[in-house]
Amino acid sequence: MKATELKELNIADLRELLVEQKSTLSKLSINHKIAELENPIQIRNYRRTIARINTELRSRDLQVAK
Repeated sequence: MKATELKELNIADLRELLVEQKSTLSKLSINHKIAELENPIQIRNYRRTIARINTELRSRDLQVAK
């Protein structure tokens, strides 16, 4: 997901999406250790999406704190 798409979501949706992305990443990582994935770039994409979600959540927390 792009950062612009994440800005449109509310905090509850972001947290739900974060949980989903983390579980999918862990499943992919385990599968990659057992047998090579067809597209290992997926792991990198999930990590980056998780980072984007965390960044958006943190920026919203800072806006509320001001």
